[in-house]
Amino acid sequence: MKNILFITGDFAEDYETMVPFQMLEMIGHRVHAVCPDKKKGDKIKTAIHDFEGDQTYSEKPGHLFQLNYTFDEVNEKEYDGLFLVGGRAPEYLRLNKRVIELTQHFFKENKPVAAVCHGIQILTAANVVKGRKLTAYPAVKPEVILAGGNFQDVDVTKTVVDGNLATSPAWPGHATLIREFLKLLGTKISL
Repeated sequence: MKNILFITGDFAEDYETMVPFQMLEMIGHRVHAVCPDKKKGDKIKTAIHDFEGDQTYSEKPGHLFQLNYTFDEVNEKEYDGLFLVGGRAPEYLRLNKRVIELTQHFFKENKPVAAVCHGIQILTAANVVKGRKLTAYPAVKPEVILAGGNFQDVDVTKTVVDGNLATSPAWPGHATLIREFLKLLGTKISL
């Protein structure tokens, strides 16, 4: 069993919060879902982003997601991996000094990190993408380039892996993102 730090927040993308959280728990990992300024038992509001033929994704109210750990009690040394969700939450999560410190810790220690969609905004703000190949939601591409990352244009179902980092453009890539993250964690699944 691995310990995973799972950072989310209000108006994170619904699928990008619910599905990876449940997938990682299903495997048997301990997943601590946290949000700055919130504690265990608090809920966040999620948003459903969908691709319906518009120039950008549509947004609808999602589910309430209950946090299972208190952000202020996080000790980064106790975690084997980090998962950063997408949606609108990363816009403000990246402004939190502690979120940036936590993210930088995982890179300094070369621990596995997975990020999806706009979750990559936290990586660019943490200054950890320089020289790395990664992907993100296409609207985040300019930030990746400005932060020195090597943006990879891939299908939304794909994942890009570079060292300890696995990234995917959006929730349709969950299967590949979780598979690659589990490999980075050293998780073995036998059938």
